[in-house]
Amino acid sequence: MNHTLTRRNTESIALVALFAALLGVMGLIPKIDLPLGVHISIQTLGVMLAGCLLGPWRGLQAIGLFLVAVAAGLPLLSGGRGGLGVFMSPTTGYLVGWTAAAFVTGWLMSILPKSTPLRAAGSAFAASAIGCIAVLYLFGIAGLVWIAKIPLTQAIWANAIFVPGDLIKCALTALVVHSIARALPEWRLGGAVSR
Repeated sequence: MNHTLTRRNTESIALVALFAALLGVMGLIPKIDLPLGVHISIQTLGVMLAGCLLGPWRGLQAIGLFLVAVAAGLPLLSGGRGGLGVFMSPTTGYLVGWTAAAFVTGWLMSILPKSTPLRAAGSAFAASAIGCIAVLYLFGIAGLVWIAKIPLTQAIWANAIFVPGDLIKCALTALVVHSIARALPEWRLGGAVSR
């Protein structure tokens, strides 16, 4: 069995680590605190980008690597939070949901049309909206109900405040994907770099 890393494996490892680091850098941007211990941060934009640009598996790996670093105590979440305690807070559902959101976003991006930069941007918007709004909100609502012990209907309505900001993040993701599709047509959006 050949144990050497191929160029493709090396690129995959580098991209996963790069996006995990990008999420950490996004954590330096201050969060906006809301009631129920929930807050708005820019880091979900990183989740959207990871899914759209890396695909389902690498996107999931990047988010997983980031969450392992957070669990190990690195203060990478917005507001300088880190450690196992953040996984016992009302935001636990959102944090755990990041992996599913990146996977679903990447999977949708891999099957949606990307023949032109404009189509790629539209696909990125749709994939991000479904993966990082619909799927992520399901996890977030479950966390609010389970950990914060608030009624389901209140948890659902508590997420309504996030929708406008998350739609802006979807539009920013679409803009980034459009730019990459124009500048790097060899990049296989929703997957890996193709050579």
